[in-house]
Amino acid sequence: MTKLTDTQLVIIAAACQRAGRVILPLPENLKGGAVAKVIDSLAAKGMIEEADAKPGEPVWRETGDRHRVTLIATDAALEALGITEDPPIETASEAGEREPAPVADFSDASYPLADEGMEASLTPKHRARDDSKQAKLIEMLRRPDGATIEEIVGAFGWQPHTVRGAIAGALKKKLGLDVTSEKIEKRGRVYRIAG
Repeated sequence: MTKLTDTQLVIIAAACQRAGRVILPLPENLKGGAVAKVIDSLAAKGMIEEADAKPGEPVWRETGDRHRVTLIATDAALEALGITEDPPIETASEAGEREPAPVADFSDASYPLADEGMEASLTPKHRARDDSKQAKLIEMLRRPDGATIEEIVGAFGWQPHTVRGAIAGALKKKLGLDVTSEKIEKRGRVYRIAG
């Protein structure tokens, strides 16, 4: 038997009670990166799959040719819940042409429509607030003379390891900024955001 988390069970149980076993809408408390993790995990376990969206059904994503796709619980999801009486439903590969359904507005629920399949950008775009410490750190690193670890420690009151972690994690990894460093005589290692 496939092991499912409580969240996954809630999602597929709710879907199995809906017409067409549509996964959407997801629970309101599921936001951002958690949506991607849960959806990707359910898809990998074969519990959900994409199907053509029928008129009136919520839309997960829209293809480049305005084809609307939703997510549905599979027979494996029914089996995981111990449900046996529901007949199999039509998937995207089996479905014929249908009238397009309106695209649902999920912007307030923090899960965007994907551009290219379920693997595409499911997490929201990261952007620092203008008055945040992260924004101020970026501003310091964008100066022509950059900033040293010591200067950043002095400006924010952080420990040196926290500064290095913020540069490597938040700026480089999450935001994808090109942070360079060079050793300058009498100043030490200076960090800058290239570009």
